Amino acid sequence: MTITCPDCHAALEPQNGIAHCDSCNKDIPLEARCPDCHQPLQVLKACGAVDYFCQNGHGLISKKRVEFVRAEA
Repeated sequence: MTITCPDCHAALEPQNGIAHCDSCNKDIPLEARCPDCHQPLQVLKACGAVDYFCQNGHGLISKKRVEFVRAEA
């Protein structure tokens, strides 16, 4: 799934819960979603590590599997 800028439609890369558009110089907030049920994930931060947990029975989700989507305003 590709994340694009809502203004200029440039392709964006997610980083730490945001995607930055170099063309617009704008930060777009992202939401982490479970790849299995597509529901929002709980973000767990401890000792510099970020983990993702699905409260709908799928448990811990690897960062590599997390789906990032533009957060609803």
